[in-house]
Amino acid sequence: MNNIPHLVQYQGSKRLLASQILKYMPNKIKNFIEPFCGMAALTIAIAKQRRAEHYYLNDLNAPLVNLLKEAIETPEQLYNDYNLVWNEQFSFSPDHIHHFYHIRRKFNDGDTCPANMLYLLARCVKGAVRYSSEGLFNQGMDKRRNGTKPDAIKQNAVMISSLLKGRVTYSSVDYREVLDVAQTDDIIYMDPPYQGVSNTRDCRYIAGINYDDFVSSIDDLNKRGINFLISYDGKCGDTSYGRDLPDYLECTKILLKAGKSTQATFLGESKVTYEALYISRGLSNLALQNQESFLFEEMNNGC
Repeated sequence: MNNIPHLVQYQGSKRLLASQILKYMPNKIKNFIEPFCGMAALTIAIAKQRRAEHYYLNDLNAPLVNLLKEAIETPEQLYNDYNLVWNEQFSFSPDHIHHFYHIRRKFNDGDTCPANMLYLLARCVKGAVRYSSEGLFNQGMDKRRNGTKPDAIKQNAVMISSLLKGRVTYSSVDYREVLDVAQTDDIIYMDPPYQGVSNTRDCRYIAGINYDDFVSSIDDLNKRGINFLISYDGKCGDTSYGRDLPDYLECTKILLKAGKSTQATFLGESKVTYEALYISRGLSNLALQNQESFLFEEMNNGC
């Protein structure tokens, strides 16, 4: 499913893992909920397959949610505004550096309009969002490229809009508020801040989450009979990251093959990265069937 439309390359996006994750979801979903939506890769993938009637996008990063909302509801407006910001860099300075930091200062001073958010994502290093302990965008500029061209933004935004316009609820609140309104015929997909990066000074997220609070929220979903899937840490080579979710939650844990580690490759090593996917007990039978299929494929591939 590499042809899923997307606005920018976004570190942590599950776009390339979407086809693996979707194997463990029902074909018909009343309401698909992402409490940590990021750039909404799973929602777009679900919508592309026409699986859900309605969608709920939430992220504590309000400018990110506003960017998604404009892309979905008024893609032409996003294109027009981004086109102005993107083209401005060519007249601002020969190397574009001053323009990037000009936009970053405007953003951190409160001008968090979708076009500014999108430009920073399109031009920052590795598409990796970084925030200071004060919640300010502090990632640097990637000097090797000019960022996603406006025409590409327009094409993908229009495609995303055609799939989702008029079918999405948006919010920027604590994830627990979103879980509180979920119903038994909904499916929740959670991609929370990973344990290894969410509590450091230079964060990929506006804020981390407390492990015990998160476990308690999952336990509550079980008691209410609500199905969910969670992407949560994983392993690279022989090294595992983060604490597993406790056994009493009765989740099935699957390791999804995410490809070779770029950091290990840079160091001259060859290590495969796996991301953990936890599936609620209500979806466990489907999960176990697909796990057996995955292991059979791995054996036949000599892994």
